[in-house]
Amino acid sequence: MTTDRISPFSIAGERETLRAFLDFHRATLAMKCEGLTDEDLRKQSMPPSTLSLLGLVRHMAEVERAWFRRVINGEDIPLVWSDEGDFQAAYDASSTTRSQAFDAWQAEVEHARRIEADAESLDVTGVWARTGEDVSLRVVMLHMMHEYARHNGHADFLREAIDGTVGV
Repeated sequence: MTTDRISPFSIAGERETLRAFLDFHRATLAMKCEGLTDEDLRKQSMPPSTLSLLGLVRHMAEVERAWFRRVINGEDIPLVWSDEGDFQAAYDASSTTRSQAFDAWQAEVEHARRIEADAESLDVTGVWARTGEDVSLRVVMLHMMHEYARHNGHADFLREAIDGTVGV
């Protein structure tokens, strides 16, 4: 995953703006993890939480997969880290390497980008299995930005606790 973080455009169409902000947040998560060892990436926050930077990367692989491939693309596939559909299982990164987590995440981001690019409009819908409701690509992209922004806030605190780096 590249850590080149390009600021979103000041003036652009809706789709380009959504795409740019989502990629900005993806790159931010990668930057939070840059320069750390596997051991550093597995360091957990304060008990009872088991949250770690590597766990966040694993979780975001699941979220990308679920919303883009399962919901928008209608693929009948399991989650990456849990055959039972348990999103929380991704947070346990105790035996995962950087390359395993980042390879899975990058693969899911590439699938998501392809699905978004191939969609004829932001009004394309998929079915959210949890509720049976139709969900538009527009809403999925907005949800993904929200998900990344929230977890990038967690990543700020995790990174600061590891080596004091702030504001990346």
